[in-house]
Amino acid sequence: MAFESSPPRFLLRGNSRLDLYVNDVTFQRMLEALDMASNATGRLKKLMAVLLGFRAPGFRAINHLSARNQRLNEYQMEAVEKALSARDIYLIHGPPGTGKTVSCVEVIHQAVERGDTVLATADSNIAVDNLLEKLVDVGAKVVRVGHPARVTPLLREHTLDSLIEDNKRFREVQQLREKAFTLLDERANHSYPQMKWRRGMSDQKIKNMAAKGAGFRGVSSQKIKEMAGWINLRDRINSLFNEAERIEEEIIEEIFEDVDVVCTTNSTAGSELLQERFFDLLVIDEATQSTEPSCLIPIVHAKRVIMAGDHKQLPPTILSQEAEREGLSKTLFERVLKLHGDEIRSVLRIQYRMHRDIMDFSNQEFYNNNLIADDVVEFHRLSDLGVEEGSNPVIYLDTEGMDSRERTRKGSTSKENPLEAGLVSAIVDLLLQEGVKARDIGVISPYDDQVDLLRRNLPPDVREELEVKTVDGFQGREKEVIIVSFVRSNPKGVIGFLSDLRRLNVSLTRAKRKLILLGDSGTLCEHETYHRLIDYLRERASIFSCLEDFRV
Repeated sequence: MAFESSPPRFLLRGNSRLDLYVNDVTFQRMLEALDMASNATGRLKKLMAVLLGFRAPGFRAINHLSARNQRLNEYQMEAVEKALSARDIYLIHGPPGTGKTVSCVEVIHQAVERGDTVLATADSNIAVDNLLEKLVDVGAKVVRVGHPARVTPLLREHTLDSLIEDNKRFREVQQLREKAFTLLDERANHSYPQMKWRRGMSDQKIKNMAAKGAGFRGVSSQKIKEMAGWINLRDRINSLFNEAERIEEEIIEEIFEDVDVVCTTNSTAGSELLQERFFDLLVIDEATQSTEPSCLIPIVHAKRVIMAGDHKQLPPTILSQEAEREGLSKTLFERVLKLHGDEIRSVLRIQYRMHRDIMDFSNQEFYNNNLIADDVVEFHRLSDLGVEEGSNPVIYLDTEGMDSRERTRKGSTSKENPLEAGLVSAIVDLLLQEGVKARDIGVISPYDDQVDLLRRNLPPDVREELEVKTVDGFQGREKEVIIVSFVRSNPKGVIGFLSDLRRLNVSLTRAKRKLILLGDSGTLCEHETYHRLIDYLRERASIFSCLEDFRV
């Protein structure tokens, strides 16, 4: 049972009890997938041999493709062609803003036109919905499998549940179930055949004795008649439910036969509904945010696999330190790339999000200067949107020497920085005064407590439109303006998990036209990568050491 808000009151009254417990369904599906992979035969055995490095990946010749999406660039099209030629596995490496999901959609579109059945997955519902939306936009016939409550409302018409309800035979299913529930109410008026009344009689024996109007071993004929009535009603109820289920299964089969693509999360790919279904092609989007066992759940249903992601951005969320130590944060994408190298990878190079000055540090630090800013975004500015700005696309407000000490709340392991939170609020106010819309501003901090403090500092009307989230919450997102509060400020130069440079990369690559960074350079510079970032900012950004001088 799922609720989008608080459960109905009747569930919380009287003898009802609500227990919170860990849902281990996904864990069990991972175990089942691991078992299938370790005991693989046939086509899965060949695929697993490639994934484990016992066999080299194979490729087939394909005719030159005509792009369905005419806006694809040469790197995206090359990735699509190579992915479609792969017999086993292929990786599409998409740095920020390079359009890896768009490339996945083209792969799927081309595969469908070749007659392939396609399963498209991602680890999260949001990522699946993003893929689904783009597939719907290009006219693909697609079904979204999963609980409708976890699907974006605008896309629910494409869910399996919605398509079942739209089928002309579904009214028949409803009528059968309504009749069954009516009979359930009627059955309450008959005696349940408890063991104390059966006296060794089977269901058929009870029916026979009732037909004769006879009693049996001290049980009256009336009691036997009532029990027979209960049994007959149960049989009719079961028959009605079974018939409804049979018709619904036929409807589901019709839907799967009619669609080109099945979209679902990695976990749901292991559900009973898809258990016996196999696909020519599996496309896993955001694969670098999925653990290897998570990826295996859909993989055991496919002949070929294409994974899209960026291992330079956020890894899978691993809560167990033991699992982290055992290497579960290393993804299948990374492991296969290490095994087979660039033979199975295409890197998307043209990014359509960031001004060049916003892009360049991450480009140098994480992508070997392979990224190219598209002409449309290379020099775009807030001024193009009618906003007056006098500084560079990148701004750094250095809090060194200010009263910017970090602190830890009682009972918390997170960090917050009151000075930076106040400065962020003031900068947001300046941006709004200059004409930037609140919905175009995003505020990022690596720490939950700082995010909470930042939200509380903003006026309620601004808080509703302006997004304030952790780095993880902004993965895959973008805004015209991004403000980053680094938080850490201490005399020992400790930066904690800011040293996970993938989070730094994500933080720096969400902004389209303006990136504003706040942090204590004295603390940050103790780490070599942040030292290089500060040097880059001193060369390419507008630097301010107090709010009074700050200019957008």
